[in-house]
Amino acid sequence: MTPDALQHLLAEVASGTLTPDAALQRLRHFPSESLDFATLDHHRQLRQGQPEVVLCDRKTVDQVVQICARLAEHSGRFLATRVTGRQAEALTAEFPALEWHPLARVAHLAGTDRPAPRGTVLVVCAGTSDLPVAEEAAVVLEAFGIGVERMVDVGVAGLHRLLGQSAKLHQADAVIVVAGMEGALPSVVAGLVRTPVIAVPTSVGYGASFQGLAALLGMLNSCAAGVTVVNIDNGFGAAAAAHRLLQRP
Repeated sequence: MTPDALQHLLAEVASGTLTPDAALQRLRHFPSESLDFATLDHHRQLRQGQPEVVLCDRKTVDQVVQICARLAEHSGRFLATRVTGRQAEALTAEFPALEWHPLARVAHLAGTDRPAPRGTVLVVCAGTSDLPVAEEAAVVLEAFGIGVERMVDVGVAGLHRLLGQSAKLHQADAVIVVAGMEGALPSVVAGLVRTPVIAVPTSVGYGASFQGLAALLGMLNSCAAGVTVVNIDNGFGAAAAAHRLLQRP
């Protein structure tokens, strides 16, 4: 239920073109709807500005399809993350207009009221191995109605690659920096720009990287002031944080 849809519904009741009983029927699953295996939060868009997002990890194909179908019936759209190939095939069969991004593992049914992009977030990726996490952040931002620019393979092992595109860094409203190994790139970027920097450690690295723990600790201990850090491989969390920042008037 979007703010515009709710306002339109109330206007119909106030004008007499819709009876209170009919309005109540439209709102029968508001604010939440219970399935045997999930409770859907149809009130989330009103509270947070975006509908509930479906995390598909460890869900069965049938569970994913049922949840997404209920969200689509209620709002006309849905966004799903960590989608497997089998889940994507089933969703595509059910929703031919589905947008499936295999690298990001994100599936998106946009609906008919796709908003015009608001603001721009630059997603900076340290290495090609970090691209799945970076793309998760970028695709989620686009689904949220945020403009996205990408800067790929500009890690600190070749810092000239980043500095050669410094104009992009200064044009963005926020920057998401995705890096594995020692996780140094967010500190470099945050030392160059005045806009919010959101750091995403990835599980990319050798030996003592400890599946991203080294990058996480490096980012938490950044010498650049004000860096926001999300969890390991959490491109979605970085996108959600950037969306919240850009919603502010």
